[in-house]
Amino acid sequence: MTVFRLIYILWIGLRYRLDDLVLSSLQHPCAHTLLRIVRLGMRPRRARGERLRVALETLGPIYVKFGQVLSTRRDLVPPDIADELALLQDRVPPFPSDVAAAIIHEALGDAPENLFAHFERDPVASASIAQVHFAVLHDGREVAVKVLRPGMRDAIERDLSLMRSLAALVERLAPDGRRLKPREVVAEFDKYLHDELDLVREAANCSQLRRNFGPGTGREHLLLVPEVVWEYCATPVFTMQRMRGVPVSQVARLQALGVDIPRLARQGVEIFFMQVFTDGFFHADMHPGNIYVSDEPDTLGQYIALDFGIVGSLSEFDKNYLAQNFLAFFRRDYRRVAQLHIESGWVPATTREEELEGAVRAVCEPYFDRPLAEISLGQVLLRLFQTSRRFHVEIQPQLVLLQKTLLNVEGMGRELDPDLDLWQTAKPFLERWMHERIGWRGLRQRLDQEAGQWSQLLPQIPRLVYMQLNRPDQGAALHAELQALTRGRERTNRLLLATCVILATGLGLAVWVLMHSGGGLS
Repeated sequence: MTVFRLIYILWIGLRYRLDDLVLSSLQHPCAHTLLRIVRLGMRPRRARGERLRVALETLGPIYVKFGQVLSTRRDLVPPDIADELALLQDRVPPFPSDVAAAIIHEALGDAPENLFAHFERDPVASASIAQVHFAVLHDGREVAVKVLRPGMRDAIERDLSLMRSLAALVERLAPDGRRLKPREVVAEFDKYLHDELDLVREAANCSQLRRNFGPGTGREHLLLVPEVVWEYCATPVFTMQRMRGVPVSQVARLQALGVDIPRLARQGVEIFFMQVFTDGFFHADMHPGNIYVSDEPDTLGQYIALDFGIVGSLSEFDKNYLAQNFLAFFRRDYRRVAQLHIESGWVPATTREEELEGAVRAVCEPYFDRPLAEISLGQVLLRLFQTSRRFHVEIQPQLVLLQKTLLNVEGMGRELDPDLDLWQTAKPFLERWMHERIGWRGLRQRLDQEAGQWSQLLPQIPRLVYMQLNRPDQGAALHAELQALTRGRERTNRLLLATCVILATGLGLAVWVLMHSGGGLS
């Protein structure tokens, strides 16, 4: 099956003359000779961008998503191709409305005409995984109904099977195969793609993101997230509040509405870093088709998040080291960057700090003090990747989505405000985040988190100690232990250590009490 799929991909490439895109970009004379031979005298009838878009649509959802990412990278892709690939964001050819109605009927137990007061059979948007229909509930609420494309699981499995085989081949044959962990990366991609096929999971992601930016969080002015209508959700159907806005890529229209574009660009960077470092839970499919800007008078200029099929999460360990790495980059503290990579285990412990520091400096220093229009994060990542080979840096599969999302954010920032300084916009936020983590506020927050465990454990300690000491078989053992403690220095040190632990626990409790008392620390 994998061999046949590979043959099919090659055939699609030739059918849509993608050889023109590959070979014509090469400067060697042999490439042009080979191009003439492959063409066999035929000239493509469509523009190259349209041919690439149609080929990606034909190959399936994984390739459509690849095209969506490319459409935001106008620094890497020619404008004519980027404009055509942008159509993949929400204009993928829809599947028949009768099929969508049948899926809704089977999933929710009734026909759309009965479930909703009004249901628009023509989809308003169609993407690689699903399409969206507007509807009105019987209580008057306007909603958007997302319906999964039929046959998606089989199509994805075919391509993932091919990717697994190629990953295994790369890991076995390529010099950097094991370091790059291609099979782990494919497994991570596999997980998130299958998560997208369960729209109940997507609804849960939407609900979580809404809580993170909802009323009472202090972030309501940054990001609007639709409310989930749970009674109309199932694995192939996701019903949410209808949101009204303008795609973030339509800059001229936003300017006509009076939206402050530079401010909007800065807020986009702030929202991204807030999701990553404060919440550890971030929207990981931030191409312009999924991000809108509100045009309602009360919320004009606020971001609207849509499509929650792919989200990322980071552990406390990952967040801490990433934040410190970003801050070290922004401060041009390349020695600290090298130390963090060694401490985190991303490079071998035997790596010399000064060598890694010099290599990172050579990559990053030329890109500082430039506006975003002159900085290509793609080029920075490419050079870092080339440098990492020398130091055997291990690719972290859990960070693949974060890297992809960062590229999306950069692409959108360039669309909105070419003069946006990505570094200076992110640096103050990260400095505040680190201050909250390591200052008194961070200590109090962690004590609050542990207080629940302490309140349950501390009252039980006297009873547990009494029960342990009162056991018949413990008397002789306790007596022998006490005698040993008085005789041996090693045993005495253990007693001192235990005393220190008790004192430290008491000190922690005292600090917690002071923080929660009227005259304590603040």
